[in-house]
Order: sequence, then C-alpha cells, then structure tokens
Amino acid sequence: MPEKMRVSAVSYTNAKPFVYGLKQLNDQIDLSLDIPSDCADKLINNQIDIGLVPVATLLSLKHYQIVSDYCIGALGAVNSVFIFSEKPISEIKTIRADQQSRTSNLLARVLLKNHWKINPNWVETAEAEAFVQIGDRTFGKADQYAYAYDLSACWFEMTALPFVFAAWVSNKPVSDEFISQFNEALAFGLKHRSILINELDTFPNFDMAKYLNEYIRYDWDDAKKTALAHFLELAKTV
Repeated sequence: MPEKMRVSAVSYTNAKPFVYGLKQLNDQIDLSLDIPSDCADKLINNQIDIGLVPVATLLSLKHYQIVSDYCIGALGAVNSVFIFSEKPISEIKTIRADQQSRTSNLLARVLLKNHWKINPNWVETAEAEAFVQIGDRTFGKADQYAYAYDLSACWFEMTALPFVFAAWVSNKPVSDEFISQFNEALAFGLKHRSILINELDTFPNFDMAKYLNEYIRYDWDDAKKTALAHFLELAKTV
C-alpha cells in the first residue's frame, strides 16, 4: 500500500470548495485543515507534501513546485482581507499584524510603502490605530469600522493586477498522474459550490454565494502568475 500524500488546506471558508472536492482522494491523501500560517510552517518544516500555502511562503522555500491549476485569488475586492481603522490610513501611526497570516501582512507592508507611501510602526498591542484581519473573522464586519481597506482592491488600484493569496505548493517532486487527479478533485469541488454554500454557516451582512462565486477567483491563470511574480519582487523591498 503506497504512502498517502500529506496535504494541508486552509481552514477558511474560501478553501471549502477545495476540501469538498478532495474528499474524492480520501484513499490517497491525509488531509489536515490549518490556519494559513500553520499551513506554511508545515510545508517549510516538511510535515506535509502539498499545502494550500500563503504565497509569502515561497520566499522561505529553496525548492518548490506549484502543482495545481487552482489557487485562492481575487480580481479587485476580495471581501475578507482588510486593514480596519477608526481613522484614515494616511493618519495612522501604529498597525497590528494578523497572527494567522503571512501573505496579507506582507501585502499590507507593500501597500503601505508603495501605495499609501507611509511607514507606521508595527506593534503587537491592542491599542494599535489600525490592524490587519483576514478570513472568516472579517465576514460582515466592514461596516463596523470607520475605515475598512480591502487589501486586494487596493492592490488592484495600484497595479491593475489580480492578487494571489494562496497556491497549492509542493516541496518535493509530485507525479503527473497525482497532479492530474488532484486537479480533477479540486475542479469537482468548485463545480459543486452551490451545494456546498447551502451547507455553510451564514453571517449577518455577508453574501456567501457572492463571496465564493464572484469575489474569490480560483483559476491559476497567466494574469495571476504575473501578479504573483510582481508581488514577490515588491515584497523583497519591505
């Protein structure tokens, strides 16, 4: 009996279509669900073979392969990655990172430097004037703050490019046969989003169907490849 592939997926709602599809590979994979930062750590430390990792992880890997035709991306607003603040971004002096994130914290740094052209202090205290927050914890909360900056929308405003938050990455060679089966399973999950949406929890002031069908862009296409390369270059300068 061949060893199962160790796979980690992000535990957020935006990855649930992938998880739904990967059930088809239960006999071939050991699947764990993790917050993005833990998913990254597992791949870096060779605790998994494939992970849906924050793309900032790529800067910490000597060798890697993006093994899927799918990713977690957006074209413009993503509606789940924000800087929240009670004052305009131009006035903030302190900002707090999201401990569950790698890519979004790095994206915030890129935008602060290159888009807003400010340099606030990053602090860990609750008294920070602004903070990064990602994932399901943001659902329906944009109206609760005086200022809610959707980081993917701000990236698009700066670059006219989509943004890639997470990609399926391997730290070792993976057979073409398995990659084909993996992509088929992911595609199956995406095709059955309407069934999945009916099974998900609801959130006040949040349209789950629109989020999974419109805000999240799952295709790993040429535009996203260009965007990722551009982001990683900018990320090296912050």
